[in-house]
Amino acid sequence: MSGHSKWHSIKHKKAAIDAKRGKIFTRLIRELTIAARTGGGNPDSNARLRQAVAAARAANMPLKNIESAIKRGTGELEGVNYEEAVYEGYGPGGVALAIQTMTDNKNRTSGELRHLLTRYGGNLGEVGCVTWMFEKKGQIFVNADSPLEDKLMEVVIEAGGEDVLNTGDAFTVTTAPPDFEAVRDAIQAAGFEIAEATIRLVPNSTKHLEGKDAEKMLKLMEALEDHDDVQSVSANFDIDDALIEQIAAASS
Repeated sequence: MSGHSKWHSIKHKKAAIDAKRGKIFTRLIRELTIAARTGGGNPDSNARLRQAVAAARAANMPLKNIESAIKRGTGELEGVNYEEAVYEGYGPGGVALAIQTMTDNKNRTSGELRHLLTRYGGNLGEVGCVTWMFEKKGQIFVNADSPLEDKLMEVVIEAGGEDVLNTGDAFTVTTAPPDFEAVRDAIQAAGFEIAEATIRLVPNSTKHLEGKDAEKMLKLMEALEDHDDVQSVSANFDIDDALIEQIAAASS
């Protein structure tokens, strides 16, 4: 099991806390704004915006918030001018990191991310140093208390998906980016409950961590995802489930 898939399970145990902090809505609003700015305000003709709207609705964001974010992107309302940037680097044990951000100040963001990586035994790298280790994929996380895995696999394959992985707390469905929407819609139509659906960088291989490196890596992931400018973090670490649970219990 890839560390990132397991990290997803840990992350969603924090979801209620994150929602109270407003972090989930903040990230969704930024994505809605950027998607509308780069591709227009009509979801029917803007696939990225269509995906952002679906994610916002899944998070129970009020319609007025969605509409306001889109209008800020199209220029109908004033707002902060965010820029997208991907920062690459390494975590403890040489783990590759691709950190996707939206920021109104790249110098500030790069300085703060450099500090976080250094603090937890990593370092910020040059452009292109790790992205070759990742591939863009659609990932759909389905709650594990949904219907049987065999049925889910059947739905996914028929809709053009690539794989279904049981990660314990959830099923991780992987798709090629062009098939993402069709697979997501088919899963929903079949009655499965989707926890999260996104297109992200997925590692081609993983690096196994133990001991202090594993502990530092999980702390670094949490610190990065708590950063206001970070939209998502892709990493190629792998940690044994028992150790992850032990670390999570010690830090709770």
